[in-house]
Amino acid sequence: MKTFRSAFACACALVSVGQTFAIPRSEAGKNDAPIDTKYFHEPGHDDYLGHYDQRYFKEKVSYEEREDTLHHMIRAYLNAFREKGLETWIAHGTLLGWWWNEKILPWDWDLDTQVSGATLAYLGEHENMTTHRYTSEDGQVQREYLLDVNPWVWERERGDGNNIIDARWIDLRNGLFIDITGLSETRPDAFPGIWVCKNYHRYRTVDLYPLRESSYEGVPVLVPYAYEKLLTEEYKSKALVVTEYEGHRWDAHSKEWLKNSNQQHVLSARELSHSHSPRSIQTRSNRPGLRNIFRLLGGL
Repeated sequence: MKTFRSAFACACALVSVGQTFAIPRSEAGKNDAPIDTKYFHEPGHDDYLGHYDQRYFKEKVSYEEREDTLHHMIRAYLNAFREKGLETWIAHGTLLGWWWNEKILPWDWDLDTQVSGATLAYLGEHENMTTHRYTSEDGQVQREYLLDVNPWVWERERGDGNNIIDARWIDLRNGLFIDITGLSETRPDAFPGIWVCKNYHRYRTVDLYPLRESSYEGVPVLVPYAYEKLLTEEYKSKALVVTEYEGHRWDAHSKEWLKNSNQQHVLSARELSHSHSPRSIQTRSNRPGLRNIFRLLGGL
């Protein structure tokens, strides 16, 4: 199992980036309309419309098109960052999908990745508004993506809450995207080794680094060192054992999340015991076996 050493030691404070990206403050009078400080906009705020970039949204895509879009989008993103030597890793529900079978959770509408503050500053200065062409391995799929960095990346606190997403990797065909958030050590004197995003997620350096190398949707990916700890802190232990969710059930034999049929499926203890750590980082000593059942019982 390969690991990557921390890049956080060289993470910059991003204060200087403000001179490049800061949005001018308004001098409007009190009778003028409120200023919209939000950079990224979506066509709606529900589970469907809230996951499209408004600029490229045409209509809601089907279940199958969403799966196809996210599959190729994350492959393109991970390959592009790796080719450029830019460190990034998967997070949140995307990391949870990796834990189950190194694939996207079929009910997910977008994907989440993270970068260090130093990488985020580099993206803003050198990669902002760049387009990236992608061709699948079989040559049958061609796509184009936009890397758009939020002008408010210089502000590492939450602020008014309108710009917690630092950048996006957007499919120009339909507006579906990958959210990219930066982690910064905002209070190193009071809380050394604590890295935060603008949505109140906190991480310790030792939980993130050294990053582990694995596979996701068939391409190389980096994941946090203490991935299981981070997942249970965010989603509780049930997320690693519950095998019925959002109209899908976990099939232990195919190791896939399948859409539920009309016939009710009763889960057996044997199927529950097949919850596992991702194959690419398993060793004989860390295969969980029945421990997930005990974890589930303990969390009820």
